[in-house]
Amino acid sequence: QVQLVESGGGLVQAGESLRLSCAVSGRIFAISAMGWYRQAPGKQRELVAGIASGGSTNYADSVKGRFTISRDNAKSSVYLQMNSLKPEDTAVYYCNAEAIEGGTNRKLEVWGQGTLVTVSS
Repeated sequence: QVQLVESGGGLVQAGESLRLSCAVSGRIFAISAMGWYRQAPGKQRELVAGIASGGSTNYADSVKGRFTISRDNAKSSVYLQMNSLKPEDTAVYYCNAEAIEGGTNRKLEVWGQGTLVTVSS
């Protein structure tokens, strides 16, 4: 079974930094796009940042210049460096990956369990 395991959330003050990590486990043949989404209380889940297999990235306007997404294909992992955090960044952050399952060649979209980021003012 393919799973995503996230880590790195926590409570920080405005202006501080956090780094989220997400590792893919299970029988994987290939991973294409990976990304981070977030969902704040009472709001819909939104894309924060995405990264393609070739390394091209895209960001939500609200995080451009503050957040950086990266991936390590050898470790089947994706990271989100979050700098200059603001109270409005408070949300549960979810890792997402599009993958081809080894053995079956099924295309999968997999989500992590979520990690809470709280930014106090």
